[in-house]
Amino acid sequence: MSNRNRIHAVNAVADRPVPGLLDAVPASLDYYGEDVFNFPKMRRFLSEATAKKLIATISQDVPLDPDIAGEVAHAMKEWAIGRGATHFTHWFQPLTGSTAEKHDAFLDINSQGEVILSFSSKNLIMGEPDASSFPSGGLRCTFEARGYTAWDPTSPAFIKRHANGATLCIPTAFCSYTGEVLDKKTPLLRSMQALRKSLTRFMKCFKQPEEHTTITLGVEQEYFLIDRNFYLHRPDLVQTGRTLFGSAPPKHQQLEDHYFGSIKPRILQFMGEVEQELWRLGIPAKTRHNEVAPAQFEIAPIFEDVNLAVDHNMLVMEVLQQVAARNGLVCLLHEKPFAGINGSGKHNNWAISYGKRNLLDPGHDPNDNAIFLTVLSAIIRAVDLHSDILRSTTASAGNDHRLGANEAPPAIISIFLGAQLADIIDHLENGTVTGSRHRPSSMRIGVDAIPSFSCDATDRNRTSPFAFTGNKFEFRAAGSSQSCADVNMVLNTIVAESLDYISEKLEKVPQEEFNNELQNILKTIIKNHKRIIFNGDNYNPQWLKEAQKRGLPNMTNTMDAIKPLLNAKNFQLFEKYGVFSQVEMESRFEVFLEEYHRKVRIEGEIALEIARSMIMPVVREEFGRQMAALKAAEDQQIISGTVSLRRVAEKLGQKLDELEEGCNSLEKAINGLHEEIITAMNNIRQIVDYLEHIIDDSCWPLPKYREMLFIY
Repeated sequence: MSNRNRIHAVNAVADRPVPGLLDAVPASLDYYGEDVFNFPKMRRFLSEATAKKLIATISQDVPLDPDIAGEVAHAMKEWAIGRGATHFTHWFQPLTGSTAEKHDAFLDINSQGEVILSFSSKNLIMGEPDASSFPSGGLRCTFEARGYTAWDPTSPAFIKRHANGATLCIPTAFCSYTGEVLDKKTPLLRSMQALRKSLTRFMKCFKQPEEHTTITLGVEQEYFLIDRNFYLHRPDLVQTGRTLFGSAPPKHQQLEDHYFGSIKPRILQFMGEVEQELWRLGIPAKTRHNEVAPAQFEIAPIFEDVNLAVDHNMLVMEVLQQVAARNGLVCLLHEKPFAGINGSGKHNNWAISYGKRNLLDPGHDPNDNAIFLTVLSAIIRAVDLHSDILRSTTASAGNDHRLGANEAPPAIISIFLGAQLADIIDHLENGTVTGSRHRPSSMRIGVDAIPSFSCDATDRNRTSPFAFTGNKFEFRAAGSSQSCADVNMVLNTIVAESLDYISEKLEKVPQEEFNNELQNILKTIIKNHKRIIFNGDNYNPQWLKEAQKRGLPNMTNTMDAIKPLLNAKNFQLFEKYGVFSQVEMESRFEVFLEEYHRKVRIEGEIALEIARSMIMPVVREEFGRQMAALKAAEDQQIISGTVSLRRVAEKLGQKLDELEEGCNSLEKAINGLHEEIITAMNNIRQIVDYLEHIIDDSCWPLPKYREMLFIY
């Protein structure tokens, strides 16, 4: 039996022409943001008064004047039609983890029966998708279909293009008929509002004038690319996003030669197309590079407002997949598409600014430093008290395969501060804030042609889930396919609570005692919450013991990690800040639980199908060939080679029996607990991966790791 599909796939990729060099054209960004209804478009298509009001709502937190909706709707329609749009949609983020849209044409018929192009204020402000068909965790029943999308003016409308036209997309929130939240955007917006309110109160304690608060986010997105020919011959990738079978090749990432390596022409062509599309959408894609694993890459933007950054990251994932398809590639966003090598994450770089001041950037005078240290202490307290719910935001079936592996921080939440800040924290705890022994210094690297440069205040710690990186915190535990909305919603809320805790104490302090009392507050916070600070190697097995000694939670799988959603203290926290009601949190637990079980069961079913319909026939064929060869040798009374033939046949027969038994066990497990499914899948994977090494290569039906990861 010869499996030609896999061989044809390899040949198709090998025969693909390499992109050639094009004549250089002058660099231009004239098209940047051309498909976004941004500030310049607002000023052009709206009256001066209306544009001023809408821009103030977006950039200064001024409540939206509903009277301007009609003019805004007309302007959006005129602009979008001029850009080739024929339809509009409310673009929202349900609890599926992806985005959703229902297209309506601008087409309408007036009272005289004439066909017109219409888009009203009602079309802009509200839409009505089917709420019962999206995950709701019991908030909606099948017969209760009504739900609403509501315009989010803080995230600008944009145009999505396709082969035959374009669609005007209006970012929206999504809620049920009875008002419960059914999406990821609404809780994020609520948390932003809560943090801004708490920060204004906090800064008032330091006699600072009221300023606009900005919560910024930069999302580093990791992903894999493989050729479409390979993908289509891997039913496990098509159905689940990861390879359920496959043996790691002798060479994968051990030589560390892929990270930041020269980008292959085909991939560079893909990256260039991605950036062009993103720039047209006003998404400031800045950085592109090879990641650690073969066929793994990363894209990173410039920092933006957190709500816009989350929306843009959802679009980045969509554009990556669409452009990959146009280039004969497939973009894999699963957290662990290939066993034994690095998985993909999403590095969430979070910071807060008050006016033009980044509060995570140490200042140059005592008052600025006091604010910085107090905000830092508030974050330390927040993460220590609420690490359980922060960990919940990273829980998924895909991320269970990644957390704790290379390039992915462990499931234990901790904070890395670096030597300089750790020294300052020690001083705070001891009540002697006199500066740090670890001051930034000039660094030379031993090459005369390269000038000296200043060291950062901290080194980077790639093993820490929550690391201070100079003027921001980088949360590295989120999975590559996940929305950033959840983690930032939690960060905003828990930091708001900690700022309020400090403000409540400071508001009672006479001005002449302010500095002394502030130092006492910070000293107490550090003493009570320093257990969350760990500046070492989070991969070291000793950290597990140390974390347990400190009493830090270690939730290694999704089932444990989502339980904090049902914790009474978390109900109280999110209800206090108006981010979630108890019933909304309970519904999310149900959604995540059901999603996890469904994904594991799907993996079990496709693994069983592949093993029985693709692997076992090949093994039987190989076993038959070996037995036939052995019989022929014995019939001819040939001694040489029969020992080898018998050994191979016996090994194949043994593995064939084991695989049959394993498949039967998996079939029974599929209707049982998720742990049983995972165990049964792992068992047959070991057998199949062993067989991959002893079956005739030309007969193996599944594209191999050495092909998918290196031929493109």
